[in-house]
Amino acid sequence: MSIHKDNATGKWRVVYRYTDWTGETHQSSKRGFPTKREALAWEREFIAKNDGNLEMTFESFYELYKNNLQNRLRENTWRTKSGIVEKKILPYFGSKRICDIKPIDVLHWQNIMIEFRDKNGMPYSPMYLKTIHNQLSAIFNHAVRFYGLPENPAAIAGNMGKEKVGEVLIWTKEEYRQFSAAIKDRPASFIVFEILYWCGLRLGELLALTPRDFDFEKNILVITKSYQRIGGKDIITLPKTDKSIRRVLLPDFLSEEIQQYLSGLKDVAEDKRIFPFTKSYLHHEMRRGCTAGGVKKIKIHGIRHSHISLLIDMGCNAVAIADRVGHESIDITYRYAHIFPSTQQEVVSKLDNMVTIYSDFVEK
Repeated sequence: MSIHKDNATGKWRVVYRYTDWTGETHQSSKRGFPTKREALAWEREFIAKNDGNLEMTFESFYELYKNNLQNRLRENTWRTKSGIVEKKILPYFGSKRICDIKPIDVLHWQNIMIEFRDKNGMPYSPMYLKTIHNQLSAIFNHAVRFYGLPENPAAIAGNMGKEKVGEVLIWTKEEYRQFSAAIKDRPASFIVFEILYWCGLRLGELLALTPRDFDFEKNILVITKSYQRIGGKDIITLPKTDKSIRRVLLPDFLSEEIQQYLSGLKDVAEDKRIFPFTKSYLHHEMRRGCTAGGVKKIKIHGIRHSHISLLIDMGCNAVAIADRVGHESIDITYRYAHIFPSTQQEVVSKLDNMVTIYSDFVEK
């Protein structure tokens, strides 16, 4: 590498070589530095970044992290992650050398996040604070696993916020029927919410459905994709997780409703979306149905929780429920433990009964 001053402009230029992923060496340059000192600083940072040296700044390491992971994540997932990092993390850690960041630095940053208030005087929610911290910790974990950082200072500092805030509002079967009756005047809205409630789909999964996804001979709905609106474009991606790719059995009445709806559509190709709606439109329909039906307002995702609650109430086990909704069974067991029928008192009663039977056996 070399540094030169351009006599015509008075600016400094760094000429450098780098090796690409094929092993081929290239030469390039970086121009426009007002001073030699700034050119030297850029040169040092470039060398550290190119060598994976943790004396690089956090901002430079984030660029490596971005290059390593961006193509592995769904586009909307990366947009969420990068938005948090660029607005909440880089302004504080960006210029610090990643090897110099200590747990106490993370604590100071956490205090800034906790003390933040928006223009209305509102703080970040506990769940959002946890999400922000998780993004910082993920970057340090990457440095530990692949670049030799001795420890993750964010993990040592500990998390902030909480994973869960309050109880998710759901509908009972009776409440859903009231809502459903109130939106029957619009067949498309009616069938959308029928599928959401009786199948437990995520909204993105529903909006990606095409005629090809239905096998009406076997009453099976195949989930293989998800819809997102990103940057003003319709994007079809893989579902949220590998477990989300699944086959959902349809009850007979719902299968008949869907077939009737599809028969009323004109010239819909097998690979075209059958619900070409925006999420904002469905949120509007949700509010309309709640008001007209006289039921409490819940989030659209709450319909998925309502379906899971219905299955639990019907006596379905966690494994069967997880397979249907595209979750891990351990997640179902943990997240919905409070509504499974086996309460603590029932467990104790069964243990007492077991001990009684065992004692009778011993006495005999």
